[in-house]
Amino acid sequence: MLVRFSVENFKSFFDRQELMMIPAKKIKLNKEHTVQFDKVSLLRTATIYGANASGKSNLIEAMKFAKYVITNKVPLQASKMYCRVVPEGMSRHSTFEFEILKNNKFYAYGFSINLYERKIISEWLYELIPDKDIQHMLFERETEVSRIELGSRVTLDEIDLMKFKTYTLDFEENNSELFLKEMNRNKKFKHGSSLEFFKDVFEWFDEDLVTIFPEEPFTNFEYFYGDDGIQKINKIIDFFDTGISKVKIEEISLSDMQSKLPKKLLEDLFANLKDKLENSENNKISMMSLRTKNAFYNIKAVPGDEPIITTIKLEHGEKSLSDFEFDEESDGTRRLFDLLDILISNEKNKVYVIDELERSLHPKLTYKFIELFFEILKENHTQLIFTTHESTIMDQNLLRRDEIWFVERNKNNISHLYSLDRFKERYDKKLSKAYLDGRYGAIPVLKGYSSKKEREQL
Repeated sequence: MLVRFSVENFKSFFDRQELMMIPAKKIKLNKEHTVQFDKVSLLRTATIYGANASGKSNLIEAMKFAKYVITNKVPLQASKMYCRVVPEGMSRHSTFEFEILKNNKFYAYGFSINLYERKIISEWLYELIPDKDIQHMLFERETEVSRIELGSRVTLDEIDLMKFKTYTLDFEENNSELFLKEMNRNKKFKHGSSLEFFKDVFEWFDEDLVTIFPEEPFTNFEYFYGDDGIQKINKIIDFFDTGISKVKIEEISLSDMQSKLPKKLLEDLFANLKDKLENSENNKISMMSLRTKNAFYNIKAVPGDEPIITTIKLEHGEKSLSDFEFDEESDGTRRLFDLLDILISNEKNKVYVIDELERSLHPKLTYKFIELFFEILKENHTQLIFTTHESTIMDQNLLRRDEIWFVERNKNNISHLYSLDRFKERYDKKLSKAYLDGRYGAIPVLKGYSSKKEREQL
């Protein structure tokens, strides 16, 4: 689970901004929205509001970017991702830090990077004891002095010590990749090794943190892989009044899929499949979902065989003469299929980070989705972090004050993040009206025409 995320000097964020999943002590409503771990409590949702171009999508982009750097490499486009509205943004280091819970341990992991030069500056990992306000260094790294150092409390046996020295020696001149990724590149540690924390933290980023953006084509919709998932989705789809009575899976040929997709998209798809296959355990199988505006495919690749491709067909009513194609459904219905995997996943401790949750959805569908999230996944310790413009869900019957955040852009076009809880509103306050009235900021500031001449120029 995510405890805290902070970012500095990335896109519209210049000064350090922080998103916290720690509940406010004085809020008593919706206690089921929190998860208790010993003496530490965490929130299950964070809802982020802001005007268009305020920077709220940049907060989600910062998490996605950090995950990509951690699990892959520094992308080429990073050189333009510093805060470009501030002159010193080019030379200032950018910092990303996550406080997380993994396998009942709390960690703080982060890295500092010169985005313009695409160079890693530093990297660190600490184990936290939150209720005692104690942190123990696990490792630190400074590239400018080629230092990679374990904390004094990390004790290694002779074999692990030899491995660690070899790995650091091979990596000490590398300033383009993170050491956390290097320690998970085909490196095996015996069970109980003092170095297992590298594996646990990397797995959180690689497997537990899931970012979803509108029109993002390649995903991993797990419910699409078997009969059990389809049974669950048919049960849940009834809640949303889409007119769909049944969802079906149908296998199609490779040529059928190729005839409906652009060449570039197909090339990217098979490149992604190849990469997943090469990185899968024993190169046995690779699965991926392809979601475009008008298409939904699941592809299962096995070495040496032609991929198995399935799509969905939709039945409307008991007397429907034929099934409906995915591209015949409304934008809102297609959007629901982006989100349903969250509701039926059996995975625990996932953190779903979604940009524009409400896109193409009726306000009541958005409200219902959030209700179902709290109800269905209450035992899974799953978190949902999303941006939205939908003011109707700013309702204290649905969300706690400490689950609502705002991003506002100042006169210098720099974004700032703050929580609704700082306003200390009453429990019976109509939050959506107060927000639209401008009480909390983070809304568009609209200007009128100042003169007849300006109107004539448009």
